Amino acid sequence: MQPVVSTARGQVRGIALEAGGAAFRNIPYAAAPTGPRRFRMPAQPAPWTGVRDATSYGPTAPKAPYVAPFDLLLPEPDIPGEDYLNLNIWTPDPAGSAPVMVWLHGGAFANGSGAVPGYDGTAFARDGVALVTLNYRLGAEGFLYTDDEGAVPNLGLLDQVAALGWVRDNIAAFGGDPHRVTVFGQSAGAMSIGALLAMPSAAGLFHRAILQSGAAHHAITPASALLVTRRLAAILDVAPTREALGRVPQSLLLAAQQQLRTEVTANPDPARWGEVAANLMPFEPVVDGTVLPRHPAAAVTDGQTSDIDILVGTNSDEFRLFTVPTGMFDLITEPLARAVAAGYGLDPQTALAVYRAGHPDDGFAGLHHRLVTDWFYRIPALRLAEAYADRRPGSAFVYEFAWQPPTFDGRLGACHAAELPFVFDTVDEKGLAGLTGPEPPAELARAMHSAWVAFATTGYPGWPAYSANRTAEAASRATMIFDVPSAVVSDPRPAERELWQDTRR
Repeated sequence: MQPVVSTARGQVRGIALEAGGAAFRNIPYAAAPTGPRRFRMPAQPAPWTGVRDATSYGPTAPKAPYVAPFDLLLPEPDIPGEDYLNLNIWTPDPAGSAPVMVWLHGGAFANGSGAVPGYDGTAFARDGVALVTLNYRLGAEGFLYTDDEGAVPNLGLLDQVAALGWVRDNIAAFGGDPHRVTVFGQSAGAMSIGALLAMPSAAGLFHRAILQSGAAHHAITPASALLVTRRLAAILDVAPTREALGRVPQSLLLAAQQQLRTEVTANPDPARWGEVAANLMPFEPVVDGTVLPRHPAAAVTDGQTSDIDILVGTNSDEFRLFTVPTGMFDLITEPLARAVAAGYGLDPQTALAVYRAGHPDDGFAGLHHRLVTDWFYRIPALRLAEAYADRRPGSAFVYEFAWQPPTFDGRLGACHAAELPFVFDTVDEKGLAGLTGPEPPAELARAMHSAWVAFATTGYPGWPAYSANRTAEAASRATMIFDVPSAVVSDPRPAERELWQDTRR
């Protein structure tokens, strides 16, 4: 029998899961952001009569495909349609009151969706958690910044807030507890959570957060965002205003976004792109002063973010995803490694010496990748954990995903996105086999997935909280290293962490 649930806008019919519970897909949480609603605040969806079919995934946010080889390594569905501000729910019991987890997908704020097969929530429902995945506006549609009157910035973030508001108001009907909501995300999804922590409109909508390979450092100023907007408008030969860009057909806008990203990557000149030259993402959260009042990292440091429990971490070899599959890894030489260290504000000789001491077998390409991984992912994660641990001892937990897959002759390492099938316990789903290989270890999936479930359920993932009190004689900095086997390590690679003490705050 197909389960039927009543939402605030109408009834939906889902499917029963074989192991118990139910799934509901393609439920609108906001109106279609098209036509007169394009580049506008998310609005309530229209109510419907009868029972809406919620058995299949709905439309996904418009996006250009990943370029090769990432289109095969990170496969994602592309489902056309205007009503793409929708969400999906897996619940252990529509009549229950389970803890809730809300997933924000990654994709550099330009790709991804809540309909990726690897994000299937069956394992979460099996283990007593109601899981929600969702789509939000991407690229220019979600993160364009203009300075014309009436323009609303950070629409992609506001979509996420709207979805969390929908969860607050409706999840009880699906057997979820609106007072026990954990938001979790990876890459751009985790960076979004870093912004949500500092957004007044998101306050109270979630109670715990898990940030995978992203934290609170990736947001840009209006000045940098306008450099991107003006170049996008120039490519399209229109004025750099919401009205003019809003008249551009979606297909042309997506093509221009692709060209823009290629230009940023090929010539990451700060004079041309501002902060985007370092972040390499043309579209990302903008510190506009209203939707996002302050830079999230500064707000975290000053204690002006939500007081919630956090679980934050990274993968050991994040940056290898972006160079090993393309062959670029082998082209990185000593001059580039030194230039990158200098660009990050480090003394190149000192920085390379510190990394070489910890990794004597690495060539300059390997040392370069460790530098970039730390700047982009690991150090921001530790700064977030330090701030929460200092403010509320026992509120922050840290992990590192370190399992080394056999792919690309073992050179890919624990790269960006490799942890995803382990978190969702979807290792049998072959979508990420290009990263993880054909037989990822099921015991690692059980360990990682159960830790996420435990944190969402109790606030304790199974290892000691992170402690980085600088006045303490011995700060433990406990970190769970997920591997086969997994183990807790105190302060892994301290010399590399300390290298960034004055340059990545």
